[in-house]
Amino acid sequence: MTRKSLLTLSILSGVALAAAAGFVWSGVYNIGADDTHTRPVYSALQALRERSIEVRADKLQRPADLSDPARIRQGAGNYNAMCTGCHLGPGMQETELSKGLYPAPPNLSKETVDAGKAFWVIKHGIKASGMPAWGKSMDDEYIWNMAAFLQALPKLTPEQYQALVASSGGHSHGGGESEGHSHAEGGEEPHHDEGEAHEHAEGEEHDAMAGMPMDESKPHAHPPGTPPHTDAIKSTQAPSGGEVHVHADGKTHIHDATPAAKPAPATTKPATADPHAGMDMPATAPASDGHDHQH
Repeated sequence: MTRKSLLTLSILSGVALAAAAGFVWSGVYNIGADDTHTRPVYSALQALRERSIEVRADKLQRPADLSDPARIRQGAGNYNAMCTGCHLGPGMQETELSKGLYPAPPNLSKETVDAGKAFWVIKHGIKASGMPAWGKSMDDEYIWNMAAFLQALPKLTPEQYQALVASSGGHSHGGGESEGHSHAEGGEEPHHDEGEAHEHAEGEEHDAMAGMPMDESKPHAHPPGTPPHTDAIKSTQAPSGGEVHVHADGKTHIHDATPAAKPAPATTKPATADPHAGMDMPATAPASDGHDHQH
């Protein structure tokens, strides 16, 4: 290859790179998920995805017991809790996620996926596709259980699927779930009755604080059969010194400490009015008693 050929190749490469950069920078390509790729772009991405997964899945050491019913049953609970929003299940209609993602996620209740490829995709995810890498929160053993379940999934009727999920123990994968909780059928986890939990917790607290002054305004438990009443600070002493009585319906009234005194009956005659009241009277000197008085 001559120097002239190298120079020409370099120039053409630079022009191609500049054109590609200009195309990307222009924003002319619609990246929206509601607009499909052009056929060449989609074909290239599909080939890239399939070959990347296949090469890596071939290197995996697969468990020999993937047909074990216990594996399949345990994987059913995790699939139901984690995957049906995109990949659906027997008898399920499309969801908002499955409709909105592009490329569209496969309906795994109708397609059989190779166990090794399923394991690799579940563990590592796929870039820019909506498929997460569950290996960040799930142990390999549980991922293999899901891969085993996917081999049986397309053969299940809706009734068989629901029965399998119900017997699976729910959502449990030894890593990412909250404190190893289990979801029941449908991906829901059981909840304790809030009122019952509150009653036990508060009841224990009251027992521990027996004999100590308590603030009655705080919520507290009551034994069964307690009539309805209002838990509020109620003074048992009225402002006037009387006692406050509270009924079961929450109404109150006050008993006075001492009954009000009745007005005493009139036993004396009213005083006679002075007829000289309001009149100017001449001052009179006191009578002399024969002595000199100094004031």
